[in-house]
Amino acid sequence: MRWVALTAVAPVAWGANYFVTHAFLPADHPLYGAALRALPAGLVLLALCRRRPRGAWWGRSAVLGLLNVSVFFVLVFAASQLLPTSVASTVMAVSPLVMMLAAWLLVAERPGAAHLAGAAIGLGGVGLMLLGGAGGISVPGVLASAAAVLVSSFGHVLTKRWNTAGDAGVLASTAWQLTAGGLLLLPVAVVVEGAPPPVSPSAFLAFCYVGLVATALAFVAWFAGLRRLPAGTVGLIGLLNPVTGVLLGTVVAGEVLTGRQLGGLALVLVGVALGRPGGTGRRAGRPHRRGTAGPGDAPWADDCAVGSRQPRAFRRTVPTGRCLGGRTAPVVRRRITAQGWRERGARRGR
Repeated sequence: MRWVALTAVAPVAWGANYFVTHAFLPADHPLYGAALRALPAGLVLLALCRRRPRGAWWGRSAVLGLLNVSVFFVLVFAASQLLPTSVASTVMAVSPLVMMLAAWLLVAERPGAAHLAGAAIGLGGVGLMLLGGAGGISVPGVLASAAAVLVSSFGHVLTKRWNTAGDAGVLASTAWQLTAGGLLLLPVAVVVEGAPPPVSPSAFLAFCYVGLVATALAFVAWFAGLRRLPAGTVGLIGLLNPVTGVLLGTVVAGEVLTGRQLGGLALVLVGVALGRPGGTGRRAGRPHRRGTAGPGDAPWADDCAVGSRQPRAFRRTVPTGRCLGGRTAPVVRRRITAQGWRERGARRGR
């Protein structure tokens, strides 16, 4: 549950980000807004981790930076300016289903029944909140939010796959993709939007929140949760994004909160509760077969072979002696690497 609590920091920060962007940042400079959000955050994380990409991570950082940062941030900035705070954050709540589908395709995580039920109930709550809004819904804004859902869901699951199989830590990989995304955005912003917009004191403080809290802190928390929790659980935690956006838009921005929206909020919270790890079972969203680590190993060794049917796949899933469930597996790793897979097969034959 501590990973659930840590992961929840991200959608709460993102829900507040809609209001901050809508109220304080310049509306006619989405490219500069996205670049100034990503690049400072990436540089701060780079200074903390003090690591550079190696090998395949140069290309991976560019791909993840394009998906999770460059394209996603521009779409979110546009949606935040075109839609009320409550509507902008609510449209993003369709991401659990999209993320579950992407996780099924990319990392072989079959969504559990509780995850699907939570996503369906959450989407019902989203529909109630949208239908109960006070109006002012912009079709381009909704399309921008929907496109942001598709791009981010694919990018986040791709991040989960590469973070799990690679040797890069969450902090380092987040720093690399934020820096790469910001560097990709900056020249495009100069060509398309010309000179940077003037920044008032309130806009400067807003950029500080957007960069340090809603980007650096939120993305590290989110990707840490994706590395240790099923994608379906993380996607449902993301439903706290619209809850935060609706409540903040009502309390601070003076937007009207109807009874129908309150019912939608309640359904969203039920969907989040259904996705908690304890409610999905130990193997929810984790296809594997018992005995992958071989007889005589630790009784919980099959939990570490998440989605693996090949010996090499198992070795990739436990690069540091820690399985995805949070239990250490030093005995399994030493036994496999010392005796080799051929001897392990002979031992199973006996």
